[in-house]
Amino acid sequence: MLFAYDTLICVSGSTCVFKKPSCIELTSFAIIIESERRVGMKVTIEEGHRDVEAIIRCFEETDEIRGIASLLQSSGKKLTGTKDGKTFLIERRDVLYFETVDKRCFIYTAGDVYETSLRLFEIEELLAEYNFIRISKSQIANIMKIVSLCPEFGSRIEAVLQNGEKLIVSRQYSKSFKERIGLK
Repeated sequence: MLFAYDTLICVSGSTCVFKKPSCIELTSFAIIIESERRVGMKVTIEEGHRDVEAIIRCFEETDEIRGIASLLQSSGKKLTGTKDGKTFLIERRDVLYFETVDKRCFIYTAGDVYETSLRLFEIEELLAEYNFIRISKSQIANIMKIVSLCPEFGSRIEAVLQNGEKLIVSRQYSKSFKERIGLK
């Protein structure tokens, strides 16, 4: 069965197409997105097509629509990380944040920590179009995993993640962070 995050998207009234070769089972369901007003989204999945295609038609582009688009576009792309001598494939949507400690880079998920051979600047370039943003010289956070923000002394921001972990957005990155998430 194909889930909503494995499908298609269109934003700002224009059509953006995401294709992924595979066969799918015919399914139909609706998703309600909370925003200033309730927006219903109908998703229909049809079997028998050569490519998977997703189109989102919307009244206006919102943060929710951009988030859905980013989630769909990153679907199927995985990162690799090592733990206990084994290499694991990690879904981007499962990543809470990346951190460099003593010239080693780590991937943090809700349940595990993995080491990656990628450098932080490579991860930043790789994930620039998705919901990841540099928050300090040593960290990149997944915006979709942040549940609350609290201003700190010296123009810093405390970001609380879904697992309760707290990260600090440094003064150097706070302006671009605020712009990216829509704060003034």
